[in-house]
Amino acid sequence: MSRITSCELMEWQAAGRTFTLLDVRREAARAADAAAIPDARWLDPESVFTWKDSVPRDRPVVLYCAHGHEISQGIAATLEAMGLDARYLIDGFSGWRDTGRPTRSL
Repeated sequence: MSRITSCELMEWQAAGRTFTLLDVRREAARAADAAAIPDARWLDPESVFTWKDSVPRDRPVVLYCAHGHEISQGIAATLEAMGLDARYLIDGFSGWRDTGRPTRSL
């Protein structure tokens, strides 16, 4: 399964690379943080089978959850099985925030 580091994601953003960034944290975890990675779109991980077919197939997709474990890895595996170039963010949102990367308020 493919993964991406916060440094690589920052490089993709800085280079203007085309990709889809999805926040798949549980609603409670997202509300507790009250912040997100800029340009990310939140999709409820509990509804993945409802929205999975709407993810653009013509570009890589990067997913992040709270810590980069079960949720983002599981959804990345599902999308990868569908033929998408899907990656999960190592250490998730907490790793992104803890290294001082930019966030936006919800």
